[in-house]
Amino acid sequence: MVWHASRVSVGRLPSRRYPPRVSRTPEYAAALRTALRRAVGGVDERELTRATEALVARYRSVAPASAPILASRVHVAAYAAYRMPATHAALSRVLGAVAAHGLDPRSMLDFGGGTGAAAWAAASVFEALESVTVLDQVEDALALGRELVIDAPSPVLARARFQRARAGAWPEVRADLVTVSYVLSELDERQQDALVADAMQRGQAVVVVEPGTPDGYTRVLRVRTALIAAGWTLLGPCPHAADCPLTKGDWCHFAARVNRSAEHRRLKGAELSYEDEKFSWVAAVAPGGAELPAAETLSARILRHPLKRRGFVEFQVCRPDGSAGREVVSKKAGERYRRARDAEWGDELP
Repeated sequence: MVWHASRVSVGRLPSRRYPPRVSRTPEYAAALRTALRRAVGGVDERELTRATEALVARYRSVAPASAPILASRVHVAAYAAYRMPATHAALSRVLGAVAAHGLDPRSMLDFGGGTGAAAWAAASVFEALESVTVLDQVEDALALGRELVIDAPSPVLARARFQRARAGAWPEVRADLVTVSYVLSELDERQQDALVADAMQRGQAVVVVEPGTPDGYTRVLRVRTALIAAGWTLLGPCPHAADCPLTKGDWCHFAARVNRSAEHRRLKGAELSYEDEKFSWVAAVAPGGAELPAAETLSARILRHPLKRRGFVEFQVCRPDGSAGREVVSKKAGERYRRARDAEWGDELP
């Protein structure tokens, strides 16, 4: 039986792992690229380039924005073309990770979701999803989001609601899953705390994703601390609720591979046909709705690219006992070794 977040008051998170699903992410990523190409095709390319350069400068800053990032329709188009493929890839990987623990929500609420990258990811991952609501204060972003889903590959995404709302004045709507992705960097700490509290109040499960930078990880750690303090159960990436074991100067982050279209390469001035989006994340479920599997059934999280040698694979991992360090799986482990050869950075250790 698959655990549904909508039944969280009576259900429990199973200790067993679910078999992997056939990923629909490539199909949805291709459909999103097509929708983006159609949506930004009428925008003057020079204006789009200038707006993209402004966005790049903003994303390289670690300070909260003093003005809205999406200040015009051109900025919205630039954001969508420049950032949506990467954001979609990161969210697809994160939501796939929590789905592997049995999460299969029927409803989703996306705070500050803009043009809807998280909605596209959720629709590709969760089979039970019936409704999606995206909230944002920028009407131009919402309008583009509505345009992008017109020919979406699933009915739930095609009928997603894009609704204007401001942080601190969100409508009284609740959902099984609430996502907050790439939003906290635009807020000061007080506003960040308030937004996370709103997410916890309105969702049975909460997923927060930030850029995979030291400051992005610091924001994720603050969210993690708040979730644990409120009695929420972590779904990932941590296999424990102890203090982060990473040493000063290190930070927990992962990567998702993004295939670049010709338009995407031209806009970014890039030559490679792909890029790796770095991100940090945390996910948790409300008190009473789930419990972590027994400690002996938990898997460590792979923190770096595995080193594959002749006859063994070496990993840097975060362990269920709250420690971090080196793990080696040798050829003598048989099936576990074969699965370890396929494991990637960010996966759970076989």
